[in-house]
Amino acid sequence: MRERATLCAVLTSAAFLTGCPSVSPPRSQFPTGEAALDRMKETYSCVNGVQGTAKIDHFSSKGRIRGDVYILAVNPDRVRFDIVSPFGANLYTLTSNGSTFEMLDVKEKQFLYGPASACNLARMTQVPIPGHALTSLLRGEAPVLAHSPENASIRWDEGGFYHVDVKGSRDATEEIHLGVHPDDFDKPWEAQRIRVLDVSVEQRGTVLYHAELSNHEPIETSKPREDPDGIDEPIPPIGGVCRAEVPRSIRMRVPHTEDDVIFQYKEAKWNPPVMQGSFRQPVPGGVLRRFVECRD
Repeated sequence: MRERATLCAVLTSAAFLTGCPSVSPPRSQFPTGEAALDRMKETYSCVNGVQGTAKIDHFSSKGRIRGDVYILAVNPDRVRFDIVSPFGANLYTLTSNGSTFEMLDVKEKQFLYGPASACNLARMTQVPIPGHALTSLLRGEAPVLAHSPENASIRWDEGGFYHVDVKGSRDATEEIHLGVHPDDFDKPWEAQRIRVLDVSVEQRGTVLYHAELSNHEPIETSKPREDPDGIDEPIPPIGGVCRAEVPRSIRMRVPHTEDDVIFQYKEAKWNPPVMQGSFRQPVPGGVLRRFVECRD
């Protein structure tokens, strides 16, 4: 099992075990895969979006990019990344409002725009993940293929997590590993908090993407955004109080290629105030404006 070593480290740090022997399931187990997925959604039901700063380590056939990234991801599919080099220089700004993709590439002095397709978003992440799935993963929830309830199966893995298999349409399948919060092993399954540990989506025998999530910690809700001049009214958070956990480390990759990106959250808040125009960007002077289109 590819996540066994990671689970060992997580469970060891939680004082559940030393080494990595077989882990017994919670006293109360989910009766169906659909029940587990519903509980995952309930665990994150207070989350409308996340904003934070992270370290990014980006590997691809074109080389390696390291720096800081400012992340804004809002349900269902709005995202913004501002990547800054270790020396403080802006490298890329990517925005997507769910329909329009825009990306400023400072090094190449070009401004790309087009439909907000997975392959266009991958121009920065190098991992072709649809906007709604990317938004979900950045806040710690597994995006789930559309499926019938009977097409979600579940079993307990001795590595210490639920293994959920989802059969979607168009020959697509999904494997999701769901952990239980260490404090909830003795609670009824309806009250257990869920941690998403691993997500892999495959279509016609090819893995489209694989995401690993770890180092889960609770974070606070954003405060209203105040106008420093006191002229405009404060912009409120986009949701109520939320104390869900965020995975501090998120790795996204395509196993059969060199494409690999790791986000390490340094700080993050739930339900951030969103300013008008956050998911669009003006075209700066001195750059080539180029329409890009691709097929997922």
